[in-house]
Amino acid sequence: MNPPVFVAGLGVVSAIGLDAAACLHSFETEEAGMADIKILHTRQRGKLPVAEVKLSNEALAELTGLSSGMPRTALLSALAAREALADAGIFNFKDLRAGFISANTVGGMDKTEDFFESFMMNAAAGKLRDVVYHECGSITEIVADHLGINHFISTVSTACSSSANAVFTGARMIRHGLLDLALVGGADALTRFTLNGFNTLMILDKSFCKPFDEHRQGLNLGEGAGYLVLVSEEIMNRLNKSAYCRIAGYSNANDAYHQTASSPGGTGSFLAMKNALENSGLVPGDIDYINLHGTGTNNNDIAEGTAIKLLFDPVYPKMSSTKSFTGHTLGASGGMEAVFSALAIRHGIIYPNLRFETPMKELPFTPVTKFLNHQRVKHVISNSFGFGGNCTSLVFSAS
Repeated sequence: MNPPVFVAGLGVVSAIGLDAAACLHSFETEEAGMADIKILHTRQRGKLPVAEVKLSNEALAELTGLSSGMPRTALLSALAAREALADAGIFNFKDLRAGFISANTVGGMDKTEDFFESFMMNAAAGKLRDVVYHECGSITEIVADHLGINHFISTVSTACSSSANAVFTGARMIRHGLLDLALVGGADALTRFTLNGFNTLMILDKSFCKPFDEHRQGLNLGEGAGYLVLVSEEIMNRLNKSAYCRIAGYSNANDAYHQTASSPGGTGSFLAMKNALENSGLVPGDIDYINLHGTGTNNNDIAEGTAIKLLFDPVYPKMSSTKSFTGHTLGASGGMEAVFSALAIRHGIIYPNLRFETPMKELPFTPVTKFLNHQRVKHVISNSFGFGGNCTSLVFSAS
């Protein structure tokens, strides 16, 4: 029997709220975070909707205590991580083997873009300090230093499954007695490179996305951060609070079908969910809710839907894509959606899949379209499926 790993605290910042309570309010009132681009400096303003966090870098810096000259990803990461630790009631790490396992995909690319713009106009221009934090690991190090965590620090960057992989890495380390506490999740900020790259792939919706709809046109990019404080049973017993839930199972699979696309048959998606269930000791009929990866692209939704059909047919749990609210936050999505999964268990709620109208002809099920209260939510699967077929599923269970 695996030792239990508990979720003791959580924090999230997104286009629908600057903390968990604000996000819950937006879910309940069905207010999505997508809008015209306001903060990112890009020629795509007025052309592509995105889900931006509604604060400038200066405002984020004031909330976190970091410098406004830091990469936006670090500012978002610090804000959500601080909320998670405060929620857990942990303010120092004395006598704790504490780890910070954080994910992102853009690093300090926003600052590099600022440098490059100046440099291209004048080779003697541009501030070299703007490129210092370019790589992904630097974001983790900035925030770890800010929080005072130094026992174990690691960065995960596996595209859209990044922070889900960070979550289960921390859970595994606690299970194996290597850490007492793991602050896990991830963050990503919008950048011009990311927006233009996804636009080149022709998978961005020029309207607000509608995951799992027959007439879906693509995804909306977003930004944000989500973190969980995972602790061992011994540490949970020391805290003056109850756990949100526990991490019951997890699995990563890679179908290696294509550089960006998922296998049409959902091979990686199926294996990730199947193996996560086996790891948790549960069966498909135990699951009450699936937080879908649900990007709204043609390829992703049919791959994930086919995998769900293979695993759950003929009885399907309730399911929805919260990306219909937050947009696709890339390396942050797994952490944010892990937070939403824990909140679903704590409050007995199911999130709506906004703008869904027409069922996909290939699938015998449809997502939930209205916010549901007073639900039995004991076991949740959260799916995060990335480029290259890197697929991760996490199983959360009531503690």
